[in-house]
Amino acid sequence: MSFAKDFKAFIMRGNVLDLAVAVVIGAAFGKVVTSLVNDIIMPPVGLLVGGVDFSKLKYIIKNSPDPKKVVSINYGTFVNTIITFLIIAFAVFLVIWLVKHVMPKKGVPPPPVTPPEVVLLTEIRDLLKQPQR
Repeated sequence: MSFAKDFKAFIMRGNVLDLAVAVVIGAAFGKVVTSLVNDIIMPPVGLLVGGVDFSKLKYIIKNSPDPKKVVSINYGTFVNTIITFLIIAFAVFLVIWLVKHVMPKKGVPPPPVTPPEVVLLTEIRDLLKQPQR
């Protein structure tokens, strides 16, 4: 096979396509959750704790008249990111939990039950095969 055919066969596998779709949907989902946290959840939380805008919370290490030269630790943005992560982790957990509990379990079916007559005949056959004493 040529390189191009091998590459096409690799790309056209179901797993690769599924993974590509999952990455695209995951990126879009991440943006939706980020907007949910920044635009819907954090403003009321900030209001409850005294009108604080979490995205603007920072610890200034080096101040400067030029805003581009200010050095700061932006812990408010970090708090928003942690909340975003927790929401995404919870959503992934729910999806996995639902799939685990709702979808029928696939696997190896249990072996068929052997009728007692067949078991008895098998034991008799094995006894007859043993050397006589």
